[in-house]
Amino acid sequence: MSGSDSAAAATGQAATGTLDAARAWLAQDPDGETRAELRAIIEAAESGDDEATADLADRFAGRLAFGTAGLRGELGAGSNRMNRVLVAQAAAGLAAYLIEKASLAADAPGAAVAPSVVVGYDGRRNSHRFAQDSVELFAGAGLRAILLPRLLPTPVLAFAVRQLGAAAGVMVTASHNPPNDNGYKVYLGGAEEGAQIVPPADSEIAAHIQRVADLGDIAALPRSLGYETAAESIVDAYIEATAAVAPAPVGADGFRWVYTAMHGVGWETLSRILDIAGYPQPEPVTEQLNPDAAFPTVAFPNPEEPGAMDLAFETARNAQAELIIANDPDADRLAVAVPDAGVDGGWRRLSGNQIGLLLGWQAAKHAAATGAVDGASLACSLVSSPGLQAVAEHYGLDFHATLTGFKWISRAPGLVFGFEEALGYLVNPGTVRDKDGISAAVAMLGMVTEARSRGAGLTDLIEEFDETFGYFSSDQIAIRVDDVSQISRIMAALREQHPSAIGDVAVDHIDDLLDGVDGLPPGDVLRLWLADGSRVIVRPSGTEPKLKLYLDVRGESSDDAAARIGALSAGARAMLEHLG
Repeated sequence: MSGSDSAAAATGQAATGTLDAARAWLAQDPDGETRAELRAIIEAAESGDDEATADLADRFAGRLAFGTAGLRGELGAGSNRMNRVLVAQAAAGLAAYLIEKASLAADAPGAAVAPSVVVGYDGRRNSHRFAQDSVELFAGAGLRAILLPRLLPTPVLAFAVRQLGAAAGVMVTASHNPPNDNGYKVYLGGAEEGAQIVPPADSEIAAHIQRVADLGDIAALPRSLGYETAAESIVDAYIEATAAVAPAPVGADGFRWVYTAMHGVGWETLSRILDIAGYPQPEPVTEQLNPDAAFPTVAFPNPEEPGAMDLAFETARNAQAELIIANDPDADRLAVAVPDAGVDGGWRRLSGNQIGLLLGWQAAKHAAATGAVDGASLACSLVSSPGLQAVAEHYGLDFHATLTGFKWISRAPGLVFGFEEALGYLVNPGTVRDKDGISAAVAMLGMVTEARSRGAGLTDLIEEFDETFGYFSSDQIAIRVDDVSQISRIMAALREQHPSAIGDVAVDHIDDLLDGVDGLPPGDVLRLWLADGSRVIVRPSGTEPKLKLYLDVRGESSDDAAARIGALSAGARAMLEHLG
């Protein structure tokens, strides 16, 4: 057999294997929509349609990986998509993991005989269906399964895990991902205090999920309608606790501000909190206020994306507002914008670092004022602004830099505040052990209205921060790729030959976090320290096909910081172009 014949035979065998996998998947799929979708693709592939064959190959090239963010991906049929088969396998695998852990702890005092799991869901396509499947499978496995009473923000689910003493929680959401995505985020209770999963739990759960998948028939999994629906009191408790984060100061009346929920689930909960905390209701972006799984006004429902806040800017101009606050669709992130006559449209969105530094400053001042400094700490991801460390040192607090993600930030010892530059903030760790865009919004309103009562605004607070702690400036470069292997090639090239300079500034030394640095768990991250104290961090995105670079400088003045970050950004882009 010639080489070309051997290649053709191998291709044919692969196609046959993919068709077999697709037919097996079809046989167990309980969803009429994805069954019809997959059946049509199989039939087209069987008739020799190359496009359908390639589509099948993509859908069954592997499985959506279950990692420290659980599952997240595009909706559709196949093992490489989010669907009811994959969710059923995940629920059964998580149930098996919890039962195993409970069995191992059976001799411990107070060990639970039947672990409990609480499940929440947002307004995305299939979120309710995936949540319903999950509680039925949890109950069928013998767990105490609790479904939140309606679609709610992710922080309410994280709160409920602790409030109900659950062994675990599941939130069905894809957060700020594109409209046709969904996801399955897992939290652990007990000693984990309602934080997201970290190794080794993620790999242990994934192994159980794989065992379920290998059986090949989710119809054989036991189900039960014997689950509970959580009482409204759990939502009420979250609202009361969050309103207490920052009750409105005297003089908050008359404050004009705009709010957008980005077609998500934040508004109902936030509006009730505002009444209890004493803040005036905002001028809403009505087109984006209520949950809508189609996200009709935004191509990408992420407040960081260009154009996502245009309707909020328009609403604010018409209302002559003083502030804009936005949540992402599941309300675990917060975006803030301020009036700025120097930019087109008259409004400027603050960066995640600017918001995080202001909220961290507020938390540190409160800790110092209440005498709660000993053992208290501020924490942020290692790609977030080093300015938070300056705040911690100023007030005598501990500081922790963690790997990216709130699964790590929330575990910092003595935490009173944590943030990551991607619009995530933890302002009330005693209530929610995860990022929470609603409590962060309340904290921001408290800070802004207090400043307003003395004639200052948010931009004045930023200037005061700079004068107190230093002129920190940050930038980010994100390279989206079609072939994720390109990211691996760039990371490998950087490791093989470290750059000697970025732009005109020499590289002083490089930390490779694959080796573990500063007590951090190993991670695919390179941290480049420059001779002038600037910093460049390179890492693959954990949720998107992107390579990300995070740039940080500290200047002698705002103009100096701006010049330094501009030069560093140009140098970093030139480095990437050289690497190809």
